[in-house]
Amino acid sequence: MRRDFGGPDDLVAMQGMASRLWSPHSRFHPGQLAWNRYSRPVDAAGVDDGEAISIWEAGGEAVGFGWAEAPDWLELQVDPAHPEVAEELLEWFEEVSDAEQQSALVMQGDVAEQALAAAGFAPEEDGPFFVHHVVELVDLPPVPALEGYALRQVSADEAGPRAAVHAAAWSDVGPSQVDAQAYAQVMAAWAYRADLDWVVTDASGELVASALVWLDPATGVGLVEPVGCVPEHRGRGLAAAVTLASLHHLRSIGGTLGQVTPRGDDGYPGPQRLYRSLGFRPTARTVTWTRSLD
Repeated sequence: MRRDFGGPDDLVAMQGMASRLWSPHSRFHPGQLAWNRYSRPVDAAGVDDGEAISIWEAGGEAVGFGWAEAPDWLELQVDPAHPEVAEELLEWFEEVSDAEQQSALVMQGDVAEQALAAAGFAPEEDGPFFVHHVVELVDLPPVPALEGYALRQVSADEAGPRAAVHAAAWSDVGPSQVDAQAYAQVMAAWAYRADLDWVVTDASGELVASALVWLDPATGVGLVEPVGCVPEHRGRGLAAAVTLASLHHLRSIGGTLGQVTPRGDDGYPGPQRLYRSLGFRPTARTVTWTRSLD
């Protein structure tokens, strides 16, 4: 049975599926879905213009979902026990999309690959891709001392400053949609925890770096998403320190594994080098599949 997205409860159903299927080789962690949904101002009960989300269920649980973030871009996950959903999902995407070229992102070897190929999609040989990395939390290096800076957790009333440090850290990539409203949505989402949201402050108390970790209590896996440091404070180990601080706290509350998914291609190598220096090791990569309908 398929239904269109109807609000926060449906996102929780998608997160529950991601949790149930999680492995180092699966596409989504529940925290990724929460960040993708709420890291911009949205109508919690609906979708944006040009966006569409649909969920497939069997036996009372989600077994697949498609998230057309734009007419030309599809995110999806299909339960390997229900491979037939992939074909229905791609037919749905074609119905809701009017783009002449369409792309879909899946993990290499994903159950949906056969349906993608049958629908005329082909894997891209070049271009950006992402690589899941994991670290056993017992193997974490210590949190380094930071001269002139301090590490702390975010307070519940700091949505505005927390959004501002994220936006500043990503300013060289492009304008950020993360504002105070969006970050308040993030803080209200399952499975956000303020004790896993860490920042670095400078001598004046200004927030200059941040790292957010999402704990899935069912698996014990904490997803690092996102991390950032404002440009004028880079090169001082702040991103590494704030990431380690959040991961050490994750371990202290029962987390067992950390996950992060940086770019794996040569176009943006810095984050991958950072995370590997902290003990993260690669597991599986994404593949973009594209088709033209013109």
